[in-house]
Amino acid sequence: MAGAKSAVVLCMDVGFTMSNSGPGEESSFDLAKKVIQKFVQRQVFAETKDELALVLFGTDTTDNNLAQDGQYQNIRVHRHLMMPDFELLEEIESQVHPENQQGDWLDALVVSMDLLHTETKGKKCDRLNIALLTDLNTPSSSESLEVIIENLKQYGITVQFFLPFPVEENDEEGGGDSNQRGAHPGHPGLPGKGLSSEQKKNLELVKEVMLSLDVEDGLDEIYTFRNAVEQLCMFKRIERRPNAWPCVLTIGSALSIRIVGYKAVTEEKLKKMWITVDAQTNKKDDLKRETVYCLDDDNETEVQKDDTIQGFRYGSDIVPFSKVDQEQMKYKHDGKCFAVLGFAKQDLVQRHLFMGSQVIKIFPGKDDEHAGVALSALIRALHELHMVAIVRYAYDRRSNPQVGAAFPCIKKDYECLLYVQLPFTEDLRQFPFPSLENKKLTPSETQLSAVDALIDAMMLVEEDENGEQTDLLKPHQIPNPAFQRHFQCLHHRAVCPGTPLPDMEPWLRAVLDRPEVIKERCLAPVEELKRKFPLTEVEKKKKLKTSAQIFGKESEEPDAKKAKEDEAEEEYNLADIAEGSVTSVGSVDPARDFRALIKQKSFPFGEVCQQLTHRIEQLLSNKNTQYYMKSITCIQAFREQSVKLGNADLYNSYLQSLKRSIPNRGLEVFWDLLIQDGLTLISKDEVEGSTISKNEAAQFLVAEEKKEEVTAPPAEDTGDVDDLLDMM
Repeated sequence: MAGAKSAVVLCMDVGFTMSNSGPGEESSFDLAKKVIQKFVQRQVFAETKDELALVLFGTDTTDNNLAQDGQYQNIRVHRHLMMPDFELLEEIESQVHPENQQGDWLDALVVSMDLLHTETKGKKCDRLNIALLTDLNTPSSSESLEVIIENLKQYGITVQFFLPFPVEENDEEGGGDSNQRGAHPGHPGLPGKGLSSEQKKNLELVKEVMLSLDVEDGLDEIYTFRNAVEQLCMFKRIERRPNAWPCVLTIGSALSIRIVGYKAVTEEKLKKMWITVDAQTNKKDDLKRETVYCLDDDNETEVQKDDTIQGFRYGSDIVPFSKVDQEQMKYKHDGKCFAVLGFAKQDLVQRHLFMGSQVIKIFPGKDDEHAGVALSALIRALHELHMVAIVRYAYDRRSNPQVGAAFPCIKKDYECLLYVQLPFTEDLRQFPFPSLENKKLTPSETQLSAVDALIDAMMLVEEDENGEQTDLLKPHQIPNPAFQRHFQCLHHRAVCPGTPLPDMEPWLRAVLDRPEVIKERCLAPVEELKRKFPLTEVEKKKKLKTSAQIFGKESEEPDAKKAKEDEAEEEYNLADIAEGSVTSVGSVDPARDFRALIKQKSFPFGEVCQQLTHRIEQLLSNKNTQYYMKSITCIQAFREQSVKLGNADLYNSYLQSLKRSIPNRGLEVFWDLLIQDGLTLISKDEVEGSTISKNEAAQFLVAEEKKEEVTAPPAEDTGDVDDLLDMM
């Protein structure tokens, strides 16, 4: 039914007997209050249109439409039917307290029925429900019980009872396991000692009500407070029914089958409801947001939005694109489609190739017998041949097409195709990695057996009494912890403003942890694994200093040895293995490409250096600190490789020419960064063929600093900026 919703009345006993509890135990009132709080929380965060009402009985005051001639006393309608909100949560937290009277739960049930009947007139409600929470420890009049049951049936109202004890514990002597009832009072003043006479009498009335209604297993609708709190702990979002996606499955130009698709699995995302409000009033209307575009100049000249255009960064350049260009650039196709491109063996479509955020179930068109027969034949043929259909999928004219696989799915009650998106070439990541095989570190049979034992112990299944295996972990029942934490904190902040946020709830931690039975089973295999794979601490050896390092002298032999060690390290560099074959110095990571080309020795050193300096000049044309740092990384690689190969001329020549161009190009900020890193010329002491002495290399950057100090303009200079730019 379109627009249908539910109407629920929460009817809670707040009489004085609800406050009784044993030492260190929660009272029935506290547990009942938790139940309604958890229920209202779920309704608020589920974004549901259901309406709630709250009726309290056992109150000191009376406020309901039936309170006349001394009847229906001590019953108060705290809130009439309306959509639940944070205000109701705040009222439950601050205004619902234990009171000093007693109320008849049957009278409260009648008031709730009347409220539902009168306040749902003219509304489309597909379900009317009353949830009654009480300890049944109050006097009640059963004279009109048959009339109450008849009216419940007539109005189509369902009832649920929440009690502090299980319905089975009703024996004459108050037997049963008192520990199960430990959190609820049995007899006033004697909690946990069994059911009182009033409770036994009222429990029989509850059973009569539930068994008289046309509900299968009516007693299953009687819950305990504690079980209800556990089941309501999880914030549950509204269950959305997938929207039908009608389309036509085509195989070539001759065969067409009417189909309809539904999202079976899709990523659930939090609805973005964050808005900026005034910190004092908490109102959105008190703030006004304005976006202003300004030029990046001294005056921050304002630019109208109509004078701006979108730009796409392409390397170091920005390519402008107007709205017309963007519209023309979009991929054009004929609209929604589900076209079979061909068929393939199922084992060729491997699991790691699945991508996308949804799985779509494809059924034949509604009330189309011919489509049902044709699609069934296709599904069964694919199933028998272990094949999949490779299809072209497009949701509508505005969306980009996909290539995916349609798997046959045959269940007891239905059959369908399951569509999963497959990657294009750009979506694949091909990373070659070195082999894990190592003859020196081959595990022994006992070590392999120890690992096998650990895997067996961690299997998330166990056998029941009949020898059948059951799952210990059910992923489809595990809630998203981010959602749960989000809602928990939102509720706490709304109800308790100004207080610290609470810790994650224990039940959620337990859900995300390994089951206890797995922890116990793992103890012995883990200890065995420790014995089979002993770990020893390896102390890092301190490098001994040579005489050349101590006295500042270096000989050719240590240099050659160091060069060999550096080369050995490079051989096992995973980045070098993964980068593939480099053919030129690119713009993404020019320093790495430069080192790779030098190592490959496929181009002359001078040509590779020329490519690197070309990239450096491109980077310096963008006056931005990010590009400056990238340029310095390139210069560091240039110097490092020049020293290693014993060729200092190209590096020194470039660095000297770069220094001369600094003033004219306005690169003083970049040069300051270069000075901080100490990137100077290569001296004779580093490379034998260099023409630069050690003193000249040391003065190369120092002289620049002194020069800047001498030529610094006086503070009172008021030269025209435009004239200065003309001079540059």
